[in-house]
Amino acid sequence: MKRIKLTLAYDGTNFCGWQLQPRLRTVQGVLEKAIIRVTGTPVRVHGSGRTDSGVHALGQVAHFDVDESFAAVNWQRALNSLLPDDVTVLNVELVSSEFHSRYSAIRKTYTYTLWLENSFFLPWRRHYVWKCGPLDFSALDQGMQLFLGEHDFSSFQNTGTVIKSTIRTIHDFKRYPGQTEQEMILEVCGSGFLKQMVRNMVGCLVRIGRGKAEPETVRSLLQIKDRTMAPATAPAQGLCMAGVYYGETGCGGTDTGRNQAQNSGIDG
Repeated sequence: MKRIKLTLAYDGTNFCGWQLQPRLRTVQGVLEKAIIRVTGTPVRVHGSGRTDSGVHALGQVAHFDVDESFAAVNWQRALNSLLPDDVTVLNVELVSSEFHSRYSAIRKTYTYTLWLENSFFLPWRRHYVWKCGPLDFSALDQGMQLFLGEHDFSSFQNTGTVIKSTIRTIHDFKRYPGQTEQEMILEVCGSGFLKQMVRNMVGCLVRIGRGKAEPETVRSLLQIKDRTMAPATAPAQGLCMAGVYYGETGCGGTDTGRNQAQNSGIDG
């Protein structure tokens, strides 16, 4: 058997998330159906993470195993000819059987796009941004910095997934301009993320940016370790899995993700 690594981009608007679910349209589901049309036999695809319904990707990584006879297939061309137009294969690699898209990952980067204008809204951006209105950038920056480092993120984890530890490390958290003048992108790189952790961090930061909480709220919530005390979860459509990194010491690749985000229709 040979292991194939895929790098994917998708518009999550019309998907019920990544994970295979009976009778529901998912990214994993349509991808497996496309692969079966090539191999003629069922193939299980493993993703680096489970994006929720409405969440997008510019750098989702997945892998699957096929018989050696299919190793020479031009998988990018084959799959892109079979997949729907809201998901595409960006890159294909033949990798070692020891590689695992999820367990081999060292760091991940997500972006979240905010719409900062109250007086108008561009309708075609509605599936890719959170219309949150003007924010205090200074307060926002202070709050972002308090997330850096290793912490117990219990206050920023939604229920639904059994895990061994809620401790994660945030390596970088920054903001930069979005696709339009009215948008701003938050980019966070970490060792890994809990269920809806990025959306919960963004929800907290927006509350701070609106002046409804102090930046020190971040420190307090990290210490309290109680999700019920934290602000509401940010909407799904603003979130995008920007990149997954393997065997790297830094958050390398985020510049590429940033350029893609600023020039893509699915930057949120």
